[in-house]
Amino acid sequence: QVQLQESGPGLVKPSQTLSLTCTVSGGSITSSDRYWSWIRQPPGKGLELIGYIAYSGSTYYSPSLKSRTSISRDTSKNQFTLQLTSVTPEDTAVYYCARSLRPYTGIAFRSQYDYWGQGTQVTVSS
Repeated sequence: QVQLQESGPGLVKPSQTLSLTCTVSGGSITSSDRYWSWIRQPPGKGLELIGYIAYSGSTYYSPSLKSRTSISRDTSKNQFTLQLTSVTPEDTAVYYCARSLRPYTGIAFRSQYDYWGQGTQVTVSS
């Protein structure tokens, strides 16, 4: 059974960098045809794909967030990390890490992902 767990600060000040880590257990992040995504859901809105890191180490970022986003991984710890720079209150959301078996882009649908973390609330406020 694959499990994902997000960790990181729940409160970030405007203009700072949001950093979250997803720890994966029960499966390797380097296993073929596995894509490890960051997805967020702002209050009252739908799911938004931020980007993913593939089993190969290649990355994809949503065009709307690309200039501020970096996703990396530590294979020795079976973790992948999100960094979102220059945050504003509009970045307040529940942030999820999730796994898919295909490299989905565009609009995120919950059914595209077979495993999810529980989600972590991140609030951007001074």
